Amino acid sequence: MKFLYDFSILTNSIHQMLAASLSPLWVFIIELVLVGLVFLGFYAILGLFLVYLERRVCAFIQNRLGPNRVGPQGIFQTIADLVKLLFKELFVVRKADKILFNLAPFIVIIASLMAIGAIPYAKGLHAIDLNIGVFYILAVTSLGVVGILLAGWSSNSKYSLLGAMRSGAQIISYELSVGLSLLAVIIFSGSMQLSTIVESQANGWWIFKGHIPAFFAFVIFLIAATAETNRGPFDLAEAESELTAGFHTEYTGIRFAFFFLAEYMNMFLAAALATTVFLGGWMPFHFFDFSGFNYVMDFIPPFVWFFGKTFVVIYIIMLFKWTFPRLRIDQLLTLEWKYLLPLNLLNIIVIAFIVLMGWHF
Repeated sequence: MKFLYDFSILTNSIHQMLAASLSPLWVFIIELVLVGLVFLGFYAILGLFLVYLERRVCAFIQNRLGPNRVGPQGIFQTIADLVKLLFKELFVVRKADKILFNLAPFIVIIASLMAIGAIPYAKGLHAIDLNIGVFYILAVTSLGVVGILLAGWSSNSKYSLLGAMRSGAQIISYELSVGLSLLAVIIFSGSMQLSTIVESQANGWWIFKGHIPAFFAFVIFLIAATAETNRGPFDLAEAESELTAGFHTEYTGIRFAFFFLAEYMNMFLAAALATTVFLGGWMPFHFFDFSGFNYVMDFIPPFVWFFGKTFVVIYIIMLFKWTFPRLRIDQLLTLEWKYLLPLNLLNIIVIAFIVLMGWHF
């Protein structure tokens, strides 16, 4: 019952069907195109849904209705907004660097799309399973800050430049805490391969098996990942009261939509990574040796477990934004360098000692 739903059977059958009638080169090309189309569709649909979800969560916290006009319960409101942005005129600021100005949104959105392809959604259901999966995701998501810096500098606007510099300092700083909190589970599991980390949680999720240090690493990861995605209360890069819209102030139409969509997909990526590393990924919830309960849990499809856990984490991240006031930039950097980073380093030492002594489950 452990792997009742194995999607590698489906993907292998598709591969064999193509290989039976086509050359290896064409099989490779067609599979790349199919995977690309699936992820582009997934990216667009999920991005639109997350925008709608945040509007609903915000309305719930502020005791109001939220979108309720376009479609049932306002579900088509984000689609209407997308159509509006598609038909907006694309402006380029006078004396802006046009090449870099146009290139920046693509760098941001491609970085998040590349990272999402490495997440395992179920057994055999991922685009690529690298043996350095965690390192790959950290490396690829780091490219997004390049697009943000280029957007701010090429816009020829003081507000955009200030927002980009803030974002660069913020993302580079909090990447340390994100990496160190993930290192905690890498020490526990002994691998950077995401599928191996998930399978190591078959008898319990690391947030429970790793005792208090693992839970502490999870909390730090949530805080640092929220800051790294430029979301409130850490959204200093686009503080409306100070910088209008920050690094994307001068962007309109589909270019602005790229930045907007990338922010939500980075939030999904952070939640998906937390789910994969700390919460068992697509593994069901098992309660000790209660075989009857565990047997029933195994019947729930793995992608339901994965997306259920992921959306719980997303909801927590959204609560951060609509509950806490925005920090100042000095408070933001002080939180990382004086508190989170030293605590993270101390936590790593404790975890290494626990693993060395064999005290974890």
